[in-house]
Amino acid sequence: MTISDNTTANSSENDYINRHHKHEIRSSQCTSSLVRRIKAPVHLVWSLVRRFDQPQKYKPFVSGCNVQSGDLEIGSVREVNVRSGLPATTSTEMLELFNEEEHILGMKIVGGDHRLQNYSSVITLHPEIIDGRPGTLVIESFVVDVPEGNTTEETCYFVEALIKCNLKSLADVSERLTVQDHTDSLIQV
Repeated sequence: MTISDNTTANSSENDYINRHHKHEIRSSQCTSSLVRRIKAPVHLVWSLVRRFDQPQKYKPFVSGCNVQSGDLEIGSVREVNVRSGLPATTSTEMLELFNEEEHILGMKIVGGDHRLQNYSSVITLHPEIIDGRPGTLVIESFVVDVPEGNTTEETCYFVEALIKCNLKSLADVSERLTVQDHTDSLIQV
């Protein structure tokens, strides 16, 4: 298990990972957990993450999304269009976990034009104080098959790079919205 964000895992991170990020792993799969701290309150970050129907709000490799079935509940299926430059064009994904109160979203890939077979991920958000202000600890974990011709390390590196990019974008968008919200509050006073 890898934990990244240029920090070592503390006991609360490990507790969250042990509680919410358990994946059944077969011998031909790899898994990892990534951690990111965002200087924005949980409710704001969650407002982006919870939108299973609009991952393009913060995921830079997604150009569009169409919910095919379900009403944004467990079992809902979305068709995601992937931007060019990646070894994929579409991904069909199903919502597996959704907990509004605990800020948990889990999905699995059920089809599409890519090499990520048996991929599933869980993202959880946890309130934290960062630099004296409300912030969010984000943890995202995944499990995926190692494609034939690739090593476990290559597969994990590729998926971790995508998730790190998504988490950086989530932080950028959330922190920009936080500053905007804070500025709007000052203007209204």
